[in-house]
Amino acid sequence: MAPPVGPTLRRRRLASELRRLREQAGLTCDEVGERLGCSGSRISRIENERRGIRPGDVHELLDVYGINGPAREQLVQLARDARKRGWWQAYNDVLTDEMKTFVGLETEATSIMNYEAHYIPGLLQTEAYARELFRAWRPSVSAEAVERLTRVRMERQEVLARSDRPTLWVVLDEAVLQRVVGGPDIMRAQLYQLLTLSEHGGVTVQIFPFRSGAYHPMGSGFIVFEFPEPQDEPVVYLENLAGGLYLEDAAEVAQCIVGFNHLRANALPDHASAALIEQVADSL
Repeated sequence: MAPPVGPTLRRRRLASELRRLREQAGLTCDEVGERLGCSGSRISRIENERRGIRPGDVHELLDVYGINGPAREQLVQLARDARKRGWWQAYNDVLTDEMKTFVGLETEATSIMNYEAHYIPGLLQTEAYARELFRAWRPSVSAEAVERLTRVRMERQEVLARSDRPTLWVVLDEAVLQRVVGGPDIMRAQLYQLLTLSEHGGVTVQIFPFRSGAYHPMGSGFIVFEFPEPQDEPVVYLENLAGGLYLEDAAEVAQCIVGFNHLRANALPDHASAALIEQVADSL
């Protein structure tokens, strides 16, 4: 069973459809804005999901595009559904807009492919490991904010306990295992949890060992989210010091999927990966 479509995918669908209808009408964002008495940048922000949209706004846009009948009502209802709150909205005080989008996509995905070169992915982290990462990443953040961020991460993991949980395929550089986060005890517990979760139905963990040398696509991690409906195209998330970046261009997404397929084809098989994880854990 596919997970229910939530507000994040609904916003993406609505934005994509409004962009398609504008282009079908042969109008630019500036021309639409002029007809509605607003700026063209406002229309662009709506289409790029950088601005919320109310059902009344959708009515106005559809008047410009000449859309009536059932198609109109479906889009207005989509706008109503897109305004519903996800559980992560309760953490608006510590989550950026990029991270709220991330959690929404993760919650609604049916497949998640994750390559990491530096740390254990959030869905597989222990609470202690996650807390240490937040302390290191954001040294100026208050202890209360660190606890709130850690709580979000733990709640995110409930996606793996659902009956309709997504399949999760993770490839880690061996450096992730060797970097001792929070001291030997915390790291050992984290590695044993990684072993336990790798035996979980729908979770695959592979390691790219040091002895393999350089590889493609060696470097920063990335995540590919895939969804149940064909109209919801896959999305790639990249994280850097300045924040998150989402790739939705079909060619860019395809390149990342090819890269991930190369990773899992050339990393250690899951049983050999488990043996290496256990070896490192036992050495701590």
